[in-house]
Amino acid sequence: MKFPYPTAYPSQRSAVLADNMVVASQPLAGQAGLAMLNKGGNAVDAVLAAAITLTQVEPTGCGLGSDGFAIIWDGKALHGLNASGRSPAAWTPERFAESGGIPERGWNTVTVPGAVGAWVELHRRFGRLPFSTLFEPAIHYAEQGFIVSPIIGKSWGVGSEILKKQPGFADLFMPGGRAPIAGERFVNPHAARTLKEIAETRGESFYRGRLAEQIATAARANGAALSEADMAENQPDWCGTVSQAFDGVELHEIPPNGQGIAACMALGMLAHTDIRNHGPDDAQSLHLMWEAMKLAFRDSAAYVADPACMQNVSAEHLLDPGYLEERARLIDPRKAQDFKSGSPGQSGTVCLSAADSNGMMVSFIQSNYDGFGSGVTVPDTGIHLQNRGCGFTLETGHPNEVGPRKRPFHTIIPGFLTANGQPLMAFGVMGGMMQAQGHVQMVLRTQLWGQDVQTAADAPRWRVKDGLGVACETGFAPALLDTLRGMGHDVEVLDGDLAFGFGGAQLIHRLPSGGYAGGSDPRKDGGAYGF
Repeated sequence: MKFPYPTAYPSQRSAVLADNMVVASQPLAGQAGLAMLNKGGNAVDAVLAAAITLTQVEPTGCGLGSDGFAIIWDGKALHGLNASGRSPAAWTPERFAESGGIPERGWNTVTVPGAVGAWVELHRRFGRLPFSTLFEPAIHYAEQGFIVSPIIGKSWGVGSEILKKQPGFADLFMPGGRAPIAGERFVNPHAARTLKEIAETRGESFYRGRLAEQIATAARANGAALSEADMAENQPDWCGTVSQAFDGVELHEIPPNGQGIAACMALGMLAHTDIRNHGPDDAQSLHLMWEAMKLAFRDSAAYVADPACMQNVSAEHLLDPGYLEERARLIDPRKAQDFKSGSPGQSGTVCLSAADSNGMMVSFIQSNYDGFGSGVTVPDTGIHLQNRGCGFTLETGHPNEVGPRKRPFHTIIPGFLTANGQPLMAFGVMGGMMQAQGHVQMVLRTQLWGQDVQTAADAPRWRVKDGLGVACETGFAPALLDTLRGMGHDVEVLDGDLAFGFGGAQLIHRLPSGGYAGGSDPRKDGGAYGF
């Protein structure tokens, strides 16, 4: 990366340059992380304080009932943490078939929430400050309230219309009978007490104590299966990463059950195309990225699941160099195609980042899944719960078929780049199935096309859909999109509120001279913060 960076897209932001850095989707959360660095904490302390604060100031995207994942460079080595929760022991295909399928919202979509476990485990292994210190900003905003920011306020209103009849939702998130709007103060005293209890017990109450009992009691009262035993069995796993090389850099992702492997697969296929001969916003480079991403998604939908259930096709099969080259050969450089899944076994899912002056870098993500998640809350706790059970399927024999004590297919994924074994970029692009394809766009924009992290975040984005469908933001030139339609792509241009579907990027890039460049997505309320 060279200065001055090119600025190719309309933006009011420049990359932030500093020796210590936090990037987050909400300003109060980013500042909470920065406060930990100022107290002498490290990047893990910073990212955890920001993540805990986000449960209060961005409840539309995450909460105390979320799941979480992390990739950490500790100064010497890379580590991956899977803290997604498992399904209740009583979940069976028959249970859902009898009730008409897996719902999109409500108590019967709730798996064991893993984010609190992620906080505990990350701090246990890497934290420097006292665990309770990390909770101080979030407790303050829960007790004293915070002023709702504009984009989150808009999402809050949309989510409230959908979820207002879910158990406890309106009581917690619609004070006075409506969602708060931007500029209004929201107070959550029940959550303040819960946060203090989690901090004082290092998460034990949440999984094996009073809070776990309250969660299970609320589940039973609503006919759900989640139990005290399910909560007590929660265990985050240090899982390492899977990776894919492209022109001297390596993209690292959390292994399945997450979709990050699809980003690695698409990058591996693109290495066998002529994408290097085209610019970031050329029709040909977009066509190649769309086709590679579709191929990767077809395979991830067919094979990715809880790794204990991927018995016929493993992550190694999906990343086999020969298989990726074989799949790349299916790409017609002139024509869009509707691909099917391949046979790899036969040939061989809020994000934030932090970095400190000692070289530690962290990519962390936690999520409710759909907006406020399941929409259900636990009375008198301030806890709202994710709906990750939606990630399962009822297809008989599928490795991701719903079952007991099983992790579902997960959309949330932290990303990390290395070069020659050294850390290069901690990043993520929140937003459901946007995430893996967002990772591919960020990697290529920053590494192949030399854009700085803020320019890469500002650039218009795309996401492939089923069949030949591709959704694009309005920033692409109309003539460019017409060319792609002529190649057979069913291009839809989305604007306004629909742009939420293009995710939110948060990136920290290590500079050759030392220090970092931080970029934060203009589609969100947050920013990059450093000193």
